Amino acid sequence: MKYLINFSLLVAVVMLTASCGDSESHTEEDGHNHGSEGGHEEGEVEEVHITLQQFTAMEMKIDTISLRNMESYVDANGQLEVPPQNEAAVTAIIGGNVRSIKVVEGDKVRRGQVLAYLSHPDMIILQTEYASSWSQLQYLKSDYERQKKLYEEKVGSGKALEKIKSEYLSMKSRVLGAETQLRLIGLNTKKIREGKFYTNVPIVSPINGHIRLVEVKIGQYVQPHTEMFEIVNIGEIHADLMVFEKDMYKVKPGQKVKFKVQSSSQGEMNAVIYSVGKAFEQNPKALHLHAEITGSKENLIPGTFINAQISVDNTQCLSIPEAGVVKEGDGHYIFLAEKENAEDENSEWSFTPMKVILGVKENGWVELKLLEPLPSNTQIAQNNAYYLMAEMKKGEAEHTH
Repeated sequence: MKYLINFSLLVAVVMLTASCGDSESHTEEDGHNHGSEGGHEEGEVEEVHITLQQFTAMEMKIDTISLRNMESYVDANGQLEVPPQNEAAVTAIIGGNVRSIKVVEGDKVRRGQVLAYLSHPDMIILQTEYASSWSQLQYLKSDYERQKKLYEEKVGSGKALEKIKSEYLSMKSRVLGAETQLRLIGLNTKKIREGKFYTNVPIVSPINGHIRLVEVKIGQYVQPHTEMFEIVNIGEIHADLMVFEKDMYKVKPGQKVKFKVQSSSQGEMNAVIYSVGKAFEQNPKALHLHAEITGSKENLIPGTFINAQISVDNTQCLSIPEAGVVKEGDGHYIFLAEKENAEDENSEWSFTPMKVILGVKENGWVELKLLEPLPSNTQIAQNNAYYLMAEMKKGEAEHTH
């Protein structure tokens, strides 16, 4: 903004100086030249003249039209997402009261880390029953082995062996089932067998990630399978984009994507397409594609809306800085530049507008599609096209009066 204000003041001073010193001569010369040149309508101004002093003050840049690699893009919208395997809902496997909570929303956690503890009398009963069943199993196992040995020595009966075998296998299944349940809720069965009972049951994280939601509070009773925490691993966050049907044939895996997060002050970010969907959404009719984000993902949040551009082509084309193009009416114009009387210290620059069609834009440059060919050495104004057009219109207005 500061640049624009200073530049405007500078142009104003230059224009005032020029109008004081040269207005009379230019009025006569320009009026004569433009009225007779090329059969144009009377009063029409076809070019703009500026002095060397004005040229320097306006910091004019003159060059030929450049050949430049320009990328063409497909616009896409979407949001940031994580794969299903990188999100987790942590539930209570067994009912109990929340004894303590070890995390808050936003905390980074690792797989197996304790998030909270539950307690309930039923948990003590479960451990007591397991310890008792395990002791009975040891007795039945010993008795079964004894009866088996007697039977092999033809001392014991087969009926007695079958009975003790059935009791032994039944108790073994019961103990294995209890062990599985206790291990699922995070308890060490070896310690329980030694009589070291747990009063609190840990609730642990199944994945690495960040706590997105805490859904319980101290003292609350939670039923089995009640959701207690939500965890998300943003390390695998990616861009989930939608491309409309007209552009579907242009996109494919491996193409580069530039996107901005609307709710963030972060600048432009980059991604690479790794998967293109094979089915259309019906409303709107669009195709889903997924792009892997390159660079830091630390401050990205799943569900955030994004605007993206997919690079689908890279070709050399005629281009010019955007400051060298001006929109007037329904068209866009550049200015052909020529230095008059180059040997004269009082020489001027003349600028003639030429209508063009614009193509893709990239990093302050714009593709030009010429309506008529130009020699390769043609000099073009690379900036201040807006001010040149304003001066031309000003000249038209003066000639009209």
